[in-house]
Amino acid sequence: MFKKLKWLVYKWPFTAILYYFIKLYALTFRLTVKHEKEWQNLLKKGETIVLCTWHQQFFAAISYFKRYTPLNPALMISRSRDGELIAAVAKRSGWHTARGSSSVGGKEAMDEMIKHLNTHGFGAHITDGPQGPLGIVKPGLIKMAMESNAIIVPFYTSSDNAWFFNSWDRFMLPKPFSRVTLNFGAPIHLPIPETPHEFEQQRQNVEKIMKVHLLVVS
Repeated sequence: MFKKLKWLVYKWPFTAILYYFIKLYALTFRLTVKHEKEWQNLLKKGETIVLCTWHQQFFAAISYFKRYTPLNPALMISRSRDGELIAAVAKRSGWHTARGSSSVGGKEAMDEMIKHLNTHGFGAHITDGPQGPLGIVKPGLIKMAMESNAIIVPFYTSSDNAWFFNSWDRFMLPKPFSRVTLNFGAPIHLPIPETPHEFEQQRQNVEKIMKVHLLVVS
């Protein structure tokens, strides 16, 4: 059933319509990108990089991330129906997709991501997706970084004029012609933990760093 649904979604014309709608919509943004060269210089030196962000903020980066296609990027996406659409858009953007989440297929997807990072050295991860809770960095990001010796680079998007959905993540959709900022944070180097307690401390530290940039709306 999953393979049949996957085939139908990838062939479905709506996928192409959605992809080009996102591209056209993003063209209206007055986009500013900050601190991109820092992590790209690390990548050029042979470091493995995992970009990560909150589920709330990924939409504004979709179109821009098309330019990373030559870097052989990968992204972990759930096997849900929404995930099918997101995966189809990601595939059209030149991103490899590892399918699975904590609820279904998580171990297989995580193993695939780690293998991809060890081979190609570049990927991305939604830290609290696909179902939250909001503002909680899940352990998968830390495990992924540890087993691929990757440097974590958080990124954050913000807008001076946006809609926020009434969803678990308070999903942000910048309004047309708004000023949008894509800001890459300082690289995070994680030492190999010797105990589960140290692993949890590292997860909490990454969460603390990223939570400052979570957009809380009333």
